[in-house]
Amino acid sequence: MSVLVLVEHEGGAVKEATLPVVTAAAALGPVVALVAGDGADARAAADAAATIAGVEKVLLAADAAYANQLAENIAPLVVSLMAEHDAFLAPATTTGKNIAPRVAALLDVMQISEITSVEGPKTFTRPIYAGNAIATVESRDAKLVITVRGTSFAKADAAGGSASVEEVTAGGDAGLSSFVSLEASKNERPELTSAGVVVSGGRALKDAETFEQYIVPLADKLGAAVGASRAAVDAGYISNDHQVGQTGKIVAPELYIAVGISGAIQHLAGMKDSKLIVAINKDEDAPIFQIADIGLVADLFEAVPELTGKI
Repeated sequence: MSVLVLVEHEGGAVKEATLPVVTAAAALGPVVALVAGDGADARAAADAAATIAGVEKVLLAADAAYANQLAENIAPLVVSLMAEHDAFLAPATTTGKNIAPRVAALLDVMQISEITSVEGPKTFTRPIYAGNAIATVESRDAKLVITVRGTSFAKADAAGGSASVEEVTAGGDAGLSSFVSLEASKNERPELTSAGVVVSGGRALKDAETFEQYIVPLADKLGAAVGASRAAVDAGYISNDHQVGQTGKIVAPELYIAVGISGAIQHLAGMKDSKLIVAINKDEDAPIFQIADIGLVADLFEAVPELTGKI
């Protein structure tokens, strides 16, 4: 089985979200990486993808239509390449979730979303009911279209590979959408989905100023990414790109500190695979304590500054 993997890249570098997808793909068969982009950045990303352990070949589609990763342009490109491949895998990120369903629709197959393990050539596990149950699914389609939950697979080594880079004919602009502008928030902290430590705050922090006052210093001391519950995001404490949960980002850091988070099912679905979970909440009956490895029943406004001061 030949497997085509979508490489997410930016500024000529391969994003870490791609690495666990390569690991998942390698369990199915030989891995071919697809880099779609434009100019020197695309070439640099293709060269970087060629060094990923487990990648046997890199396909480079260089065209101005792919400069901004528009799904409407990349999906037809993927479909044109699927005649020579049996499966298409993409990270379960914003980009992957935008492209994969379009590929599945064009191929007229069912997409298998957010797999957490590979059980056989066409058999996989995936979470359902906000992660409260794990379903084992088997596809009967001739072609597979899959998104991969990156936190469930080890990251492939970004160095050590020596794949060849082959240019493929690009399909060009499909004319269905156009790139207007990008307003990206700048963050000097680690990327939330790849950080080793995450400090998250909940609605108990009252407002944006309090969130900044208590969560950020602790995160800075630990070199951690900053996360938040949906309630905190909806209340305007912090932007939604920091949201952890079923409708936010899925994380599995070595250390996850939940401050003032009650532990709604929606939030737990996004962080319960963390290696060590620390919860600080004054409500001893809060659901977060049911999955926490270390629980501190205390007023966060006293406990967090004290903890920050001792680090």
